[in-house]
Amino acid sequence: MQKQLFTYLLLAISVFAIAQKPTEEGSPKSGSYNRALSLDQKAEKTGEVTIKGQRVPYKVTASTQPVWDEEGKAVAGLFYVYYERTDVSNKETRPLVISFNGGPGTASVWMHLGYTGPKKLKIDDEGYPVQPYGFEDNPQSLIDVADIVFIDPVNTGFSRILDKSVPTSKFFGVNADVKYLADWINAFVARQKRWASPKFLIGESYGTTRVSGLSLELQNRHWMYLNGVILVSPTDLGIDRDRVSDAALRIPYMAATAWHHKKLAPEFQSKDLTKFLPEVESFTINELMPAIAQGGALSMEKRKDMVKKVSKYIGLNETVVAQQSLEIPYNYFWKELLRDQGKTIGRLDSRYIGIDRIDAGEKSDYNSELTSWEHSFTPAINMYLRDELGYKTDLNYFIFGSTYPWDNTNNKTGDNLRQAMMQNPYLNLLVQSGYYDGACDYFNAKYNMWQMDPAGKIQDRMFWEGYKSGHMMYLRKEDLATSNDHLRSFIKKSIPPPGTPAIFK
Repeated sequence: MQKQLFTYLLLAISVFAIAQKPTEEGSPKSGSYNRALSLDQKAEKTGEVTIKGQRVPYKVTASTQPVWDEEGKAVAGLFYVYYERTDVSNKETRPLVISFNGGPGTASVWMHLGYTGPKKLKIDDEGYPVQPYGFEDNPQSLIDVADIVFIDPVNTGFSRILDKSVPTSKFFGVNADVKYLADWINAFVARQKRWASPKFLIGESYGTTRVSGLSLELQNRHWMYLNGVILVSPTDLGIDRDRVSDAALRIPYMAATAWHHKKLAPEFQSKDLTKFLPEVESFTINELMPAIAQGGALSMEKRKDMVKKVSKYIGLNETVVAQQSLEIPYNYFWKELLRDQGKTIGRLDSRYIGIDRIDAGEKSDYNSELTSWEHSFTPAINMYLRDELGYKTDLNYFIFGSTYPWDNTNNKTGDNLRQAMMQNPYLNLLVQSGYYDGACDYFNAKYNMWQMDPAGKIQDRMFWEGYKSGHMMYLRKEDLATSNDHLRSFIKKSIPPPGTPAIFK
C-alpha cells in the first residue's frame, strides 16, 4: 500500500494549475505584478538571526530557474528561496542542504517556515495557529551550519509550466519527477558555484520518495555525489508490504496515539512512551505478524489472546478488534478512538482533535491537523514572500497544486537510495519520524531501513530519530529544537575529515 502525504486529498482538489505561456514580448518585467511566471524575476534581502547565542548574518534570494527540454527550451519555471550565510568566505567546505516537501503536489512552505529556515511562522508551543498571523525569527534554524535552498516543484508554490504543449507526464510521476528535478539541481549547483560543497538532500513525506530517487539519479546521471539524505516522515519508498505486514506494522503507531490520549491501562500509561513502545514493537514482529498470516488457521484460543493484547495496546475494545479480525483500518481508528467523547483524531498528527457532524461512521469528516496547518502556514508564507522579501507577483501561491494524474508505477526509490549508499561510502542516511503520524508512521519508517538493507551491510550509516509529535514533528517547540540539533549532528558526522578517501574498509 503506497502511503503518500495528502494523496487522497489531492484527488479531491478542484483547482488545476493553468500552464502559463510567455507573451511574445517575453517574460514580464522584473518587479512588476503579473499572473504570468517570470523567469528573470528576483527578490534579494539580507537579514540576521541569533542561533544558540551566535549572530548569523545571511542573504536570501527568491527567484525562479527554468526546467529545460532536450533542446534547451524552457518548458517550466521552478520557484526557489535560497539562504546563504554571508560571513563565510570558503564555500568549498560549507554544506548545502537542498529541501523538498511532498504531496507530491505541495509546496516547500512546510519545512521552509516550520523547520530549518531562519524564519518560522507564529504558532503556539504545540503547533496550533495563533492570531495575528505572521512569522518570526527561528532560533533553531540550520543556517548556522549550512546554506539551504527550498524548491517548489511544478504546480506548487509559484512554480508553473510555461509551454502548454508539453505533456504533464514530463513532470507528474515518480520517475519523471526525479529526472527533471535532478537536471534542475545540477544547473542550480553550477550557477551558484557549489560543486565543491558537501551536499545534502532533505525531503518530507512524498519528498522522501523524491529525494531517495534523486540520490541515485544525481549520482548516476549527473555524477553528483552526496554526503547525506534526510527523510522526514518517510513514505513506503516503493518497498513492498503484503497485507499481513501492512496490517501489523500500523499497531505501534496506534499504541502511541492511544497512550497520548490516555486510553490505556495504568500499567502502560505509567511508562514513558519510549519505554512502552519497544514492547509493542516486539509483539508486532514476533506475535501479531505470524498470527495475521495464519488467518483462518489460527486457533480460537490464540485468536482470543491476540484480540486481547491488541485491544490493550491500542485502546479499542475487544469487540471492535475482533470484528476487524486484528486488522484495524487507519480511517476507522481515527474515528473510533475518541468516539465516546464525540471527537475524532488527526491523520497526520493524532494529537489534533476534530469534531464530526455525527459520531457514527467509519471515517472522519475532515483532517483536523491539516486544516490547522493550512490555517497558520498560508497567511505566513504569503506575507513573507510578498511583503517581507518583496517578491512581486499576482500568481496564487499553491500550498497544494494539481499534479493529477500522478504516475506511481515503477517506484523503486527505496532501492535507489540503497544503491546510491552502496556506491558512495560518504553517503549517510537520517530518518526522522513523529510517533503520532498516522500517514507515514514511525514503525513503517524503521521497516524501510531494515528492508533496504536486508544483509545489514550499511546499517552503520543509517540513523533513526523519533519525536513525541506527528508528521511535522518540528511544529512542537520542544521537537523543533531537538530535531534541528539532530540535523546538525548528522551533517557534521557525514562530512569526513579533509583528505579522507571514499573507500570501504
